Amino acid sequence: MSSIANWSYTAKATIWRKLAGKDENGDPLGYAEPEIILCDYEGGLSKRIGSLGTEIVVKNTVWTEALAAAGDYLLIGESTETDPVRAGADEVRQVIRYADTFERLADDYAILTGV
Repeated sequence: MSSIANWSYTAKATIWRKLAGKDENGDPLGYAEPEIILCDYEGGLSKRIGSLGTEIVVKNTVWTEALAAAGDYLLIGESTETDPVRAGADEVRQVIRYADTFERLADDYAILTGV
């Protein structure tokens, strides 16, 4: 962890990473055990209702050095629940990568969640 991330990522979040592959029925294999990561975050709106229905919009943005992927689940705070949906986690919709400009030790990521 870079020294800058060390003082800026002081909150904790839980991530459930989607397992690769599908079962014999073509269904996802589920999620790995929950993993606690250090981060910082900002809350946002969860959805907007318009004349054509409900539109998914960003719910939370989480900044961290931990890489995630679309389809993973993320919860601000700590959880040991094995089911991310039961834990109240939100699905990762997009991940944006940023360079570690000062020390070049570890890239940073903005993880955008939606519901």
